[in-house]
Amino acid sequence: MDIKKISDILTKEGASAFRLKQIKKAAFFRLIDSWDEATDISEKLRDILKKEVPITSLSVISKKDSHDTTKLLFKSNDGNFIEAVLMRHIPSVKSQKEDAEGRNTICISSQAGCPMNCSFCATGKLGFKRNLTTEEIVDQVLEFARLLKKEEQKVNNIVFMGMGEPFHNYDNVMEAVRTLNDKDGFNLGVRHISISTCGIVPAIKKFADEDTQVNLAISLHAPNDKIRSQIMPVNKAYNLEKLLEAIDYYIKKTNRKVMFEYVLIDGVNDTDKCAYELAKIMKKKLYHVNLIKYHDTGVYKSSKREQRHRFFDILKKEGVSATFRISFGENISAACGQLAAEK
Repeated sequence: MDIKKISDILTKEGASAFRLKQIKKAAFFRLIDSWDEATDISEKLRDILKKEVPITSLSVISKKDSHDTTKLLFKSNDGNFIEAVLMRHIPSVKSQKEDAEGRNTICISSQAGCPMNCSFCATGKLGFKRNLTTEEIVDQVLEFARLLKKEEQKVNNIVFMGMGEPFHNYDNVMEAVRTLNDKDGFNLGVRHISISTCGIVPAIKKFADEDTQVNLAISLHAPNDKIRSQIMPVNKAYNLEKLLEAIDYYIKKTNRKVMFEYVLIDGVNDTDKCAYELAKIMKKKLYHVNLIKYHDTGVYKSSKREQRHRFFDILKKEGVSATFRISFGENISAACGQLAAEK
């Protein structure tokens, strides 16, 4: 949904600011599937919008479902393919209204492909195609929101943890955040939006200076430079010292917790030694480690269950704030690291 283009059209047509609010309400709140459904605006304006601003910039090519996960494959107008995922947090105990309905988190992409080439990630094998536009980022969310509307549910959280490095598409990602947060539009609170980066230091510092409460997550995945450089080429440009200095700057500016993501890979970064090394650098206020099971991408093996729990126990005994991330959609290649735009 290209809000700027809609605004330009309305200006050209001499329409009032109220008209833009009507259109936003139709697109982001009522979640219309077609401009024909926007019956509170004139037929002339609907015809212009149908011609100039399609209701979506993406075509859904395929849909895969598991019991708690839905993955959509999108095709852009120029032929690029991207994937995004809906994760349904199904409650075990029904109490409050939101718990009874469950929470729905959308994992969206910011790029077609990815330039970072992390060895454990299927997206990195695709190489980099291009940055997604703000419109393409927002349209991923709207597609899932329309799907959930049919189930009388809604989007509760958005995470920029799909294909691509969000901070290499900084301006479009932040504009998408503003669009999704707009009280006259999608109206999702910024504390329900998270951005994950593999560690682009200048962008982390820039993000720290933003007046926003969007959550920050860091793809860490190693306790030292040797291992991190082996599995994450970005570490050669921004090593752990530079990365953690940027994180500390962010925390000093925002006083907000930072999530460190750590995929446990058998024999690579899951040893007891790695756990103790990680504890040394993670034992700080507002640092939180999120341990993640490695999901098969044909390169490594997942850390054994017993070792994953041993690793976690070491962190906790050393005083590190840590949790395990729940896996979603591994059976449909929709889990962390598995998005590969499969056609």
